[in-house]
Amino acid sequence: MAGNWTKLTATGKTRDLDEICAVMSMLDNGLMIEDYSDFTLNGMYGDLVDDTILNADKETVKVSIFVPEEKNLFEYRSQLEERFGALGIDAEISVEGMREEDWSESWKQYYKPIPLGKVTIVPAWEDYAAAEGEVVIRMDPGMAFGTGTHETTRLVMKIMQDEIKGGERVLDVGTGSGILSICASKLGAKECYAYDIDPVAVTVARENAERDGCTNITVGVSDLLKGVNKTVQYDFAVANIVAEIIIRMLPDVGKYLAPGAPLILSGIISMYRDEVVKCAEELGYVVEREERENDWVALMVKFPQ
Repeated sequence: MAGNWTKLTATGKTRDLDEICAVMSMLDNGLMIEDYSDFTLNGMYGDLVDDTILNADKETVKVSIFVPEEKNLFEYRSQLEERFGALGIDAEISVEGMREEDWSESWKQYYKPIPLGKVTIVPAWEDYAAAEGEVVIRMDPGMAFGTGTHETTRLVMKIMQDEIKGGERVLDVGTGSGILSICASKLGAKECYAYDIDPVAVTVARENAERDGCTNITVGVSDLLKGVNKTVQYDFAVANIVAEIIIRMLPDVGKYLAPGAPLILSGIISMYRDEVVKCAEELGYVVEREERENDWVALMVKFPQ
């Protein structure tokens, strides 16, 4: 392979292989799979087989991708951790050739100001002079997913800039770094309620909201909708997670929404787009907008009024 590449590996249980491969393929289709669960000698001479294969744990699999140096390795790893967490899969993420203690700083070289329409995402540690009318979001994602570099985040923010009119109560399911709630707040939302299953992400999101001066954002731990504030009727909602979890959430999320409230669904790889649309339409939603970037899709759906 030309250029410099980093090997990113997910190690998990053999029973979860299909799900691990599905998540890894969201980032790259060139998967290297180490699965010895079905390996037998079948008449071969054992001394011709490497000891590492003979002694391999048949209950464990490894799935790897190779990330080119121009890609944001941190964003890749953070997305994998969030997606595996949402699916309830115990998978350990490792990066070959990088010490863990260097990880928290090394990714910053890839993170520069990102213009997204009238919104610009700026690293919290970088000096930046905003232009007149420019909405600036300062982010330090820590170990949470959401710097604004990934397609799933950009697609949502593109829709939000057009659809948030001001004064909305916003629900953000799977908030990660809090970037979408911060964006909604700065676009004029009245209140934002941001939830994530990962307590680390909740801490990061809360710190980012405070850093950006967004006092109208409430952040909490929730497994999908279980911990969501039920006393609020939300005028706008966003779920940037994965297709499987979106499909699981769709039957229940409508009870939290005000009449005519837009619901943005993202984190959908294009091959699963039709499954999400089918589920939404069967529940009575209408797809009002669709945005694509590379292999990713974001949908805005509503109940008809």
